[in-house]
Amino acid sequence: MMRWIASRPESSRESSDALVAIGFMVIAALVNASVGAMVKHLSADLHPFEMVFFRALFGIVTLSPLLLRHGLRPLRTRHFRLYFFRACFAVSALLMTWMALSMAPLAKVTAISFSQPLFASILAAIFIGEAIRLRRISALVIGFLGTLIIVRPGSAAFDTGSLLAVGGAACAASTVIFIRILSRTDSVLTLTLYSALLGAPLSFIAAIGFWKTPTLEELGWLAVIGCVSAIGQLCFTQAYKLVDVATVAPATFTRLIWAAVIGYVVFAEIPDRWTWSGGALIFAAVTYIALRERALKRDQPDSATPVPHA
Repeated sequence: MMRWIASRPESSRESSDALVAIGFMVIAALVNASVGAMVKHLSADLHPFEMVFFRALFGIVTLSPLLLRHGLRPLRTRHFRLYFFRACFAVSALLMTWMALSMAPLAKVTAISFSQPLFASILAAIFIGEAIRLRRISALVIGFLGTLIIVRPGSAAFDTGSLLAVGGAACAASTVIFIRILSRTDSVLTLTLYSALLGAPLSFIAAIGFWKTPTLEELGWLAVIGCVSAIGQLCFTQAYKLVDVATVAPATFTRLIWAAVIGYVVFAEIPDRWTWSGGALIFAAVTYIALRERALKRDQPDSATPVPHA
């Protein structure tokens, strides 16, 4: 079998990898939208801060077989401080995004979350010296215009939920910078494990002031959220492990479609034209940036490949 795989033409292997990666990304998008719906459903009785803690706790349970298999070896690192700061931003991103889900329509929060790569491009230029040329600047302007179309500051549509969703996207983008630095020396497994192990105590501190002991039914929902989130993260990581960002970028837009369908069926929410048009602009800008990065990498084949983040 391995001999047959090795004998296949390179173009055939790349095509196969692309299809598999797109499949992983579509699954990750569905998982993300489903988790958002479960969070929105539970937020009527449980504070989102508490849900973030249980998400991290059950995420550790889901990942525990990896620890049993590999032992403590994946936790060896020289960069614990960076992992701590990354966890702080990651927890802040979830706290704000899940608070936003309790206040704003599911599709709207999802569309705003697409702005994360836009923030990441700017932060990468500031903190790790990535070049931003005129074409990327133009794409960033278009992308942030899409964000403004969705949020519409100064209008009746502008609310705390929208503002929190933007803040969550910015914090999530900050974690990308840490991942790009840490991925130079540490494995994906190390990054994934530290995210859960540090996220649990940090989110518990945030949840203390809003604590309510969950019922057995709520605990079941929280367990599903934590386990499914971990699976979605693994699918997301695997998609980017197989191919580059540009190849799977279009598949990420299915998250908005899933969110719109679930929001309509479960919560009777109908996304307005501003959400769709703004989301499309953000998607176009992010896809262009990904394609541009691919073109630049082809010109510089020895350059390091950044690791994206969910």
